[in-house]
Amino acid sequence: MSVQFLQLLGLAARARKIVSGEELVVKEIRNNNAKLVILASDASNNSSKKIQDKCTYYNVEYHVFGDRYQLGTAIGKEARVALAITDSGFAKKMSSLLNEK
Repeated sequence: MSVQFLQLLGLAARARKIVSGEELVVKEIRNNNAKLVILASDASNNSSKKIQDKCTYYNVEYHVFGDRYQLGTAIGKEARVALAITDSGFAKKMSSLLNEK
């Protein structure tokens, strides 16, 4: 579990560069606003498939990371299954952190 990554998520959330919630994330992907998508490991199969298919179709990088409670806590909200990072700077840094492991 990357503490640095979770802290970065919190920072991005305070900067209002994160969209959370399945439907809103799908909308951001469709509108080409999502630079990186984070999916909780305990997301339902239906949600996972829907978001992964959208990411693949719209060529958006996605990672499965942590569970819904860790993602929610990191951004100061309740449990969240999907997060979309809408800022390319944050997305680049998070992507490099996630690709390290």
